[in-house]
Amino acid sequence: MTSSLSVGFLGLGEAGSAIAADLVALEVDVCGWDPRPVAAPPGVRLVDQPRDLAGAEVILSVNSATVAEEAAASVAPFLRSSTLFADLNSGGAALKRAVSDVIAATDSLFADVALMATVPGNGVRTPSFASGPGANRFAAVFAPLGMPVEVIGDQPGAAATRKLLRSVLMKGLAVTAVEALRAADAAGCRAWMWNEIATTLTGADEALLTRLVEGTTRHAARRGHEMEDASALLRELQVTPHICQAAAQALHELASSASVAGV
Repeated sequence: MTSSLSVGFLGLGEAGSAIAADLVALEVDVCGWDPRPVAAPPGVRLVDQPRDLAGAEVILSVNSATVAEEAAASVAPFLRSSTLFADLNSGGAALKRAVSDVIAATDSLFADVALMATVPGNGVRTPSFASGPGANRFAAVFAPLGMPVEVIGDQPGAAATRKLLRSVLMKGLAVTAVEALRAADAAGCRAWMWNEIATTLTGADEALLTRLVEGTTRHAARRGHEMEDASALLRELQVTPHICQAAAQALHELASSASVAGV
């Protein structure tokens, strides 16, 4: 289908390997490099060093955010002006801008790509946001391969910002559920708590979101005291109330700011 396309992977961990395997199945020419000894997916050519990826039309950096800038620098001096370098790492806007600066010095195109779902199980079909000067090119290459790509501007970091904003919700929700279940375990009612969480999530709609946001603002003082009580309960159950105590503090601050504003 796409035998004329060549894609190089900087990183063949779980995410990189899943996307690479799907591209191979679509007859894309795929090569890859990883700093660790790895077993590449069938059909992926392993290269000896990052510079050996430079002949690819597209290079996807799929590493840890802690090495994203270093990974870009390892291949940047060898890139052609026609190369698209896409950073798929989970980093903040400042990091994406720094990586963009590394690539910009080569006249290659840079795309900040934020993967918005888990890659295992989705592979190249993982929904994404893309921003930066190479965002439209990224969408033009990967949307026909099955990746839902939403281009949100030409500024590096815009896609990363959307991803991290969503993380505030999703990761915050995750640790809240974990804390509630740990407390329910200690109280001997885990099954009930699990059902409460599942019922709330499966029945969620925009009306629930409106009630949560408006009700929290209107009743912040009372809910702050309620979360102090919840924190005390968790301590009695010998569960550290990380989320409960943070919520209590946030609600007290919200109540105070609303009072000052005359709300």
